[in-house]
Amino acid sequence: MTSSTSTRTVATASITQTAAHALIAAAREAARDAGIEVTIAVTDAAGHLKAFDRSDKAPFLSVDVAINKAWTAASFGLATHVWNALMQDSQVAPLAHHPRVVAVGGGCPVTDGGQVVGGIGVSGGNALQDQQVAEIALKALGFELAA
Repeated sequence: MTSSTSTRTVATASITQTAAHALIAAAREAARDAGIEVTIAVTDAAGHLKAFDRSDKAPFLSVDVAINKAWTAASFGLATHVWNALMQDSQVAPLAHHPRVVAVGGGCPVTDGGQVVGGIGVSGGNALQDQQVAEIALKALGFELAA
């Protein structure tokens, strides 16, 4: 008898393209309401870029920062503003040298049903503004906010 459940693989959920683009739209609206020009990146659960938007006047450096915020948030399911405090721990501090880890607010895991399905990164405002834009977008689409 064969089993359909394998002990060698695991199924993972990931954000859909439709949901990723909806997050971009919600974040764009939140940034517009806040009066800031931002870049927004959404990654899938593996940290690969799924959707992207850069407003006309967003700083050019915000492109890489937004992508890396989304990647950082998806990597461990932690918001990027949490990483700043974590870096104070000598056991975690070496991660600060990883070229893609961003320990500045504006990156949030995209969590659905308790499972990380992607990450969103916002860059262009200050750290708190970027964080708020990401959180507003997640709430607007019914995704869970990381604790």
